[in-house]
Amino acid sequence: MQNKPYTLLVGVDFSESADRALQEAFAQASQRANAEVHVLTALPVAGDEARYAVYTALDEAPYLDTTIQRLRTHVELQLEKFRLAHPDAQLGFRIVSHAQIATAAQCIVQLASDLGADLIVIGTHNPKGIERLLLGSVAESTVRNARCPVLVIPPPPKSEPEVTITPACPECVQTRFASAGKDFWCAQHSERHGRRHTYHQSDRSSPAAHFPLVIQ
Repeated sequence: MQNKPYTLLVGVDFSESADRALQEAFAQASQRANAEVHVLTALPVAGDEARYAVYTALDEAPYLDTTIQRLRTHVELQLEKFRLAHPDAQLGFRIVSHAQIATAAQCIVQLASDLGADLIVIGTHNPKGIERLLLGSVAESTVRNARCPVLVIPPPPKSEPEVTITPACPECVQTRFASAGKDFWCAQHSERHGRRHTYHQSDRSSPAAHFPLVIQ
């Protein structure tokens, strides 16, 4: 279609990750002469038969209307945040809000297909780990089932908490020195450590190459 706008679809669950995805969609739309940003939020599924869609305010169902109003307000706040951060950006693109009752990934890929979306933008909540290909279940399912490119926005980096390391007990150090390594802990800490530490000593240069486990 010659005059079809460049269509971006953003999944929003009102989280920080979703806001980052929405900001990225605004940034991409602002760089195009003809673009639309469609913002979708999914409501919990009440049953297999309960699957609706509302485009802007066309559906009069109270709970969907409330969701749409909340979504519109949230999007306007995020757009204002984007405008303040990028005062020179072109904000002539159209924004359309959607709400559906279905699983989030199903909503996203189906609406993307219905709209002929050029790009899906979605945030992920998983900052690390290997679960669901590092994406999170909704993002992973969207990437796997979408028929258009999907841009996954990671969460902001979080600094790891510092590990506090206490100095070694001087009495334990003295005990190891005095016993030539036979004893590891002083009297106080020997009781505290109990049998939580195991040691496997092996001297490959001696005939007895395999010593049993030594429990301290």
